[in-house]
Amino acid sequence: MSDWEHFLHEVPWFLPPGASAVVGEAQRWTRGSIDGLPELSALLASAVLTPVFVEGDVYELLAWGSSDDRRGWLCRPPHDADSDCVPWFHKSFWSRCGGIVERFGEPDTWWNNQNEVLTIGAAHVRVGEVLTDYAWLWEDRSLELPVNPDEYYAVAVEANGNLTLAHRDDGRLLLFAPDHAFANVTPLAGSPPYSLLTIDGVPDLATWIEVCAAAWR
Repeated sequence: MSDWEHFLHEVPWFLPPGASAVVGEAQRWTRGSIDGLPELSALLASAVLTPVFVEGDVYELLAWGSSDDRRGWLCRPPHDADSDCVPWFHKSFWSRCGGIVERFGEPDTWWNNQNEVLTIGAAHVRVGEVLTDYAWLWEDRSLELPVNPDEYYAVAVEANGNLTLAHRDDGRLLLFAPDHAFANVTPLAGSPPYSLLTIDGVPDLATWIEVCAAAWR
């Protein structure tokens, strides 16, 4: 069974009725490592990359593991990030991979239930507008929003609208999760429950990526 067949077996909803895909030739990962992200780099080094074209959209399927335990990501192609204000290692990631839009055979990580992970689409979510729409969470408790939304961008978008946010300069990590059942999270100082949260033991974007990549290996 090819990696694309493995993917469709576990994610059959990705191709709606009548849609078709053109699958390219599988090849080993040759794009090198990403400075500052050794776990992710080791995972990518073990990957097989298969180009996939679906109804005009371009994807890359990255897969690894044994034939009876195959797993992987459906990704966007690399992205030129010179104009994007994000931490340097995220730009380095984008030069090799455009981010994750689907997964198969996945372990339990902070990436579960996410529609977009580390993609340009996530990064272009208007965080300020989202937080403004939920300003009542703070106002009802006579609090003020404790962060400047313009300093953060979304690194993941969950199916229910929750956002994982990273600081544009130093990668400090926050969850904006008004609808969640997460464990191991703590409300940010000055924020009510079910609003802005920190992840216990995962203070920044690099750690978040590395923890999740290690679980996938």
